[in-house]
Order: sequence, then C-alpha cells, then structure tokens
Amino acid sequence: MSVIKAKTAALFAAATEVAPVLAERPAAEREALREYGLKLGLAFQLVDDALDYGGFESALGKSVGDDFREGKMTLPVIRAVAVADADETAFWRRVIVDHDQTPVDLETAVSYLRKAGALESTMDLAKVFSKDAADALDIFPKSAWRDTLQNLAGFVVARIS
Repeated sequence: MSVIKAKTAALFAAATEVAPVLAERPAAEREALREYGLKLGLAFQLVDDALDYGGFESALGKSVGDDFREGKMTLPVIRAVAVADADETAFWRRVIVDHDQTPVDLETAVSYLRKAGALESTMDLAKVFSKDAADALDIFPKSAWRDTLQNLAGFVVARIS
C-alpha cells in the first residue's frame, strides 16, 4: 500500500489538488480535493492490480498478466501468499522471486488467487477507497461537477464488472 500511495495515489492527489491551489481556494477545499485524488488513486491502482489477473485487455489497456510476468508483488499476490500452503508458497517464490515462469504459470497463479479470495478482497478494499474518495467531496455544494467526480470514483471500481 505504501508503494501505491507514493506513486499512483500521489499523482492523482497532486492532479486534483492543483486547480484549487492555483485558484487560491480555501485550505479545506484543497484538502478535500487532495484526499479525493489520493483515495481515487488507491482505488484505481488496486483495481488495476486485480484486473491484471482476471480482466480483459480492452478494460486494462495492457496485456493481462503483465504484473505477473514482471514479478510484481501486488496486493492480490501478497494476500494469496499470506494464506498459501507449502506447495503454493514454493510456486510464488519460483514465479515472483526467481522469475522462473512457464506458459501455464499465469493460469495457476489465477487459480491460487481465486482460491485465496485475493482478487475479491482487493476489489473490496478498492470499493472502500472509492467510497472514501466520493465522500471527500461532500464539503462542496451539490453540482454537476461534484456529481461527475463522485461518479468517476464509482466508475473506477465498476470497470472490473
């Protein structure tokens, strides 16, 4: 989570905070938009991590399994490893740590992730961050702009459906 927060979420936070800073809006508005971006970025990246193991390439904009092939320890993998038996632990060590992968390993990885509930639990956390992002905008009066940003937060987690 600290890697996601320092990269994707920080970028989203900066992007959403810059306009109220430039417009010299009150600190509470800047903070609300920064918090929105931070939570939106966390949700976005968690969904991206889950999609890498079960999404469609068109929804992702990249090939399924890219993170796996690169040996990235994303949250779904971390959660699967946490409940893995000895054989599964050896598998994860071989494919992620040692980068010793065969053509069928992605399919095996997906089965272990599903068995562990890792994709579902990652999506559940993404939904929490999405809701937190939308809620951060509650300080602003109802408007089409606020509705659009709140809908965007919902879209981020709906893209896996």
